[in-house]
Amino acid sequence: MRHRSGMLYRGWRAGLGAAVLLAGAAHAHESTPAPAAAGAVAVPIVLKAAHLFDGRSGQLVSPGLVVVEGSRITAVGAGAALPANARVIELGDATLLPGYIDAHTHISYDYNENWAQGFYEGMLRFPVEQSLHAARNAKATLQAGVTSAREVGAGDFIDVALRNAINAGIAEGPRMLVAGHALGSTGGHCDSSPFPPDTVKPSGPLQGVCNGPEECRLATRLQMKYGADLIKICASGGVLSESDPVDVPQLTPEELRAIMSEAHSWGRKVAAHSHGDVAAKLAVEAGVDSIEHGSFLTTPTLQLMKQKGVYLVPTRMTQVWVLDKADTYPPKIGAKARAAGASHSAMFRNALKIGVPIAFGTDAAVYPHGINAQEFGDMVDLGMSPSAALLTSSQGSAKLLGIDAETGTLEAGKFADIVAVPGDVLRDIRATEKPVLVMKQGTVVKSAE
Repeated sequence: MRHRSGMLYRGWRAGLGAAVLLAGAAHAHESTPAPAAAGAVAVPIVLKAAHLFDGRSGQLVSPGLVVVEGSRITAVGAGAALPANARVIELGDATLLPGYIDAHTHISYDYNENWAQGFYEGMLRFPVEQSLHAARNAKATLQAGVTSAREVGAGDFIDVALRNAINAGIAEGPRMLVAGHALGSTGGHCDSSPFPPDTVKPSGPLQGVCNGPEECRLATRLQMKYGADLIKICASGGVLSESDPVDVPQLTPEELRAIMSEAHSWGRKVAAHSHGDVAAKLAVEAGVDSIEHGSFLTTPTLQLMKQKGVYLVPTRMTQVWVLDKADTYPPKIGAKARAAGASHSAMFRNALKIGVPIAFGTDAAVYPHGINAQEFGDMVDLGMSPSAALLTSSQGSAKLLGIDAETGTLEAGKFADIVAVPGDVLRDIRATEKPVLVMKQGTVVKSAE
């Protein structure tokens, strides 16, 4: 994902004053259900379907039944006692699943079929206007079954504001963990496009652009100061950026260690965008928590990731999407898309063989928002079993994001984050793309009723 090119970046316009307005809410990032209306009593809900995939066992059971009271699941299984006053939702030939957890999104940005048009429109859009676009994107993402999402890079701290608005109940979207600006070096994938410097002011540490360990430490602190739940770095070049090779390292070992030590001392995880193998290896050695994309990763690097428990977030559907549309991008970007796409399939199959931990993530905004579940089928197309693909969300992403104690599985005590899809999901993984019901923390946000 290109973090600062035209339609995807307006961070250079963000002033410190705007950030200060967000700072008061910067720590309001815990996911809490919106308060019920005064005097309202929540009616228990019972979901019934032909099948249930609990997200932990990897098995399908029939029939499926989940009891929800308030924001939590209170019972699971056909033998569960039903509250006398419960609202029963009969879903018929469907599978109940944990809500999807997308570990790599850019909900704050827009997808545009015409790359150049999107670049132009994005450059002219004020941050407040983009926030309204972000709210629209968040609702589409939730409607697609994504009940939790990790936002890995946004300009103007729009992701922080969106997270706070969702938690306050004034916007509708997934539970969000956000990164603020992604961090990277001057001229790299996390920097702005190569605008003439007299036309567009070059970015600095507040916008995530840093050079040298102390400046990178400052950039890390600034993102956390203004509300980041995690830190995102660009360890290598990227595809949708104009000025950098796709695979070369863009942060030194000293810069990487400064970022990791600062983030980890604050209890924040670090996600590293890296198509390149050497860049990923350096990030893993420095202590990163996940490698995003990973197009050119080699066997030794994948083995090191397995050894250290570093997650791969392959964003497979984005590789498929960009490769299919490579001819529509500027020539430099199209060439990088073809190179990354050609290598990614073999890398993913090798990661499966080695047993690297994999987390579900899609790079939403590279494709249109609201079709996130295609990632499941795209991973299955490369040899992953349907059950294992679903577990990359319920186990992989939940654990990577550190929210597995609260969500990710259908069991008593967890948040009632639930999706229902048609038929037997293990026979048709593409059914995940057609949810008939979505529930977030006990509230039905999409239903055929």
